[in-house]
Amino acid sequence: MVNDVNVQVRTSVYLAFFAGILLLASAQSQASAQSQGTIQNRGIDPALVAKATAGDTSSMLLVAKAYATGSGIDQDDSIAADWYRKAAETGNIEAEIRFAECYRDGRGVARDMAQAATWYRKAAEQGDPAAQATLGLLYSIGQGVGRDDVEAFFWFDLAASAAGPNQDRYVANRQNVGTRITADEVAIARQRVAKWKAAQAHRVTGE
Repeated sequence: MVNDVNVQVRTSVYLAFFAGILLLASAQSQASAQSQGTIQNRGIDPALVAKATAGDTSSMLLVAKAYATGSGIDQDDSIAADWYRKAAETGNIEAEIRFAECYRDGRGVARDMAQAATWYRKAAEQGDPAAQATLGLLYSIGQGVGRDDVEAFFWFDLAASAAGPNQDRYVANRQNVGTRITADEVAIARQRVAKWKAAQAHRVTGE
């Protein structure tokens, strides 16, 4: 009888001991999860969201990047793309390129090279060399637009005329496409480039 009692006592002690371990582990796990949740979902600055919602383009871009990278909030490509769209619709070049990339890569929107080309064009028409070169590439391979080497040369020529770290690459792309068109077509494209630059200068100076 005594042995039975001792066994029961030891069993009760062991059960209580293991129950305590399980409760401690559970508490630690919950604390860790709450801590991770606080880190992951600490949120975007409400003042920044308010400015973005009110139409401030720079704020829209920051909110979009936060959702795109998961910086301070759960990563969400769909929400990021929507904010990039809103910023792009204000005519912001960076936002236009970012939104074009969303369509190019199918991030947050269905992949659509025609839409990507549309938004790259908007940035290219405002004078961004990278967008101009990208549009030239799309024309040279016929992605999102019909293949057109003359049009590709035009955009590569514009991109190559701007000093920058990728200028040599744009020059090489222009030369490569230039071998696929006639001398007359090159001349026509360069006349367009000259007119485009004159019009751009007029828009900048307002004269």
